[in-house]
Amino acid sequence: MTISDIKFRKSLESGNLKAIASLTIDGCIAIHEIKVIETDHLFVAMPSRKYESGAYHDIVHPINESARNLIESAVLSAYRIYAESQALIAEININS
Repeated sequence: MTISDIKFRKSLESGNLKAIASLTIDGCIAIHEIKVIETDHLFVAMPSRKYESGAYHDIVHPINESARNLIESAVLSAYRIYAESQALIAEININS
């Protein structure tokens, strides 16, 4: 399994939700609505649906630990690069 693309559709500065991403696997399958959440550390939440009972259920999720680790490390690495680039853009805009 190769993650061929990661795109961040939305980033947020306040609150625990930091970004919403989409990723492409092997150039064939896209997964949307992956969330980057920050509590005492950054973690990845897979797309989920909220039921009337208030419980959440993943719509898409890795089946094994190696797939989960691959997705988490790729998304978090890409997010760190994305966040740094957004900070630089904001700094340039402030200094312009």
